[in-house]
Amino acid sequence: MGAKNLDVVITVIAVILVVLVWIMLYDSNRFVVRHYFLRDQRIKKPVKAVVLADLHNKRYGKENERLLQAIDEIRPDMILIAGDMLTAKPKATLDVAVGFLTELAKKYPVYYGNGNHEHRLKLYPENYGDMAERYEEALQKIGIRRLVNEHTVLEESGICIYGSEIDKLYYKRFGIQPMDPEYLKSLLGQPSAEKYTILIAHNPDYFPKYADWGADLVLAGHVHGGMVRVPIWGKGVVSPNVRLFPKYDGGEFTLGKTRMLLSRGLGMHTIPIRLFNPGEALEVDLLPGGEEAGGSDEGK
Repeated sequence: MGAKNLDVVITVIAVILVVLVWIMLYDSNRFVVRHYFLRDQRIKKPVKAVVLADLHNKRYGKENERLLQAIDEIRPDMILIAGDMLTAKPKATLDVAVGFLTELAKKYPVYYGNGNHEHRLKLYPENYGDMAERYEEALQKIGIRRLVNEHTVLEESGICIYGSEIDKLYYKRFGIQPMDPEYLKSLLGQPSAEKYTILIAHNPDYFPKYADWGADLVLAGHVHGGMVRVPIWGKGVVSPNVRLFPKYDGGEFTLGKTRMLLSRGLGMHTIPIRLFNPGEALEVDLLPGGEEAGGSDEGK
């Protein structure tokens, strides 16, 4: 290869790298709203929910004003949180998550399922001190009760919301650990077939187990959309437990009569990269009637 041709190649590579870095910075500081419609005859009246996951102390504008404005424009009946609103890091601030949740709780009912980061604070006080206790006290003060292997029934709408917290074993890296068929039942009991059952389950890898348990709708996060998504193909590249091209990376999945809406999350941690993969909030319309589903993106 001649010197001139080599210069051309180097220039092209440099331009591509600059473009990729620009896209990464752009995608790391914006989010989209994806809209879903779900119908079931057991739902008694329309309910609009906003689903949030994996904020990880991210700010969209001062005090998350851009994210709060987008939620207010949706005008939801409730907020469903699928975990990891903060990042488990020794001596890290709780202020971002608590401040954001405080503003949400002023306007909307908030149903909060833990992620592995909230769980980790409780498991390792030798690393995180009293962060778990302080976070719990702050949430109680603003009127948010987390659903930790508990459920609440919304009688007027015919909906039951469960929040699961599975053992740290199921977040191990480099593989999916087997889960006993009776494990979820031992944590959550058995859902009623008369209610439309929503299961907030942070880790999407166990979607088949959630379906077997009896969830009608699973809300998950954790995977961050695979951090980097392959253009055109649209697959996420890597999961938090270090598996390439995970099966469940983001979007809607169906197994039998069970659907899973897997948020690509709003924030980042450890490796702060989003490429072709902006943050994401979900707008979910739960409607009476026959089955129907749909989705669309709106940039923010």
